[in-house]
Amino acid sequence: MATKVAVIRFPGTNCEFDVVEVVQQLGAQAQIVFHDEPSLGSADAVVIAGGFAHGDYLRPGAIARFSPVMEAVASFAQSGGPVVGICNGFQVLTEANLLPGALQKNAGLKFRCGFTELRVENSNSVLTSEAQVGDILSIPINHFEGNYTCSSETLAELQGEDRVLFRYVTNPNGSVDDIAGICNQSRNVVGLMPHPERACHDLLGSRDGIVLMSSLLRAAGLNAGLPN
Repeated sequence: MATKVAVIRFPGTNCEFDVVEVVQQLGAQAQIVFHDEPSLGSADAVVIAGGFAHGDYLRPGAIARFSPVMEAVASFAQSGGPVVGICNGFQVLTEANLLPGALQKNAGLKFRCGFTELRVENSNSVLTSEAQVGDILSIPINHFEGNYTCSSETLAELQGEDRVLFRYVTNPNGSVDDIAGICNQSRNVVGLMPHPERACHDLLGSRDGIVLMSSLLRAAGLNAGLPN
């Protein structure tokens, strides 16, 4: 039985089909779930895809957090289900208080689009279990508001609990502590600004995203009770 991944779509989402293609490429099932749905169905994992939810007219993700589907996502996360927010999805998770901190405009007020190198800082999460600490991954970014910020207390907590999963080798956006991705205390909710789903094919310039998406599907299988 294939694991099932729910891919959340808001008005303005533009990376949902990229996620679906990679999930199917890796042998799992993917279903797009629109933001007004109150249920995730029988999903074993959730991906909040990138894009510009509601046009980002207020703050990225600030309106999306009130969508009916987010109640289902929060309940799923609370039960231990794997949830990953990519780019705009990361922004949504912070606005929904499923992850700490916030994303603000990039340093220099410039849109950043291109490949960047990430260093894996922790392999104990639903998105990094098949990676090795210290791995350098070439993953694209595509954002204007990807500058991660948080209070000094929150930063100390993230560092002390080893919840910074990725750091930029060369910081492209001004994020505090070079942070590119973090997880919650239970390590089942992950947010990152770079796009691993866009780095899963040679034609796209990198296959380094496969290890991350494969980690997610492994977590989905465990959540579904399938053999490891």
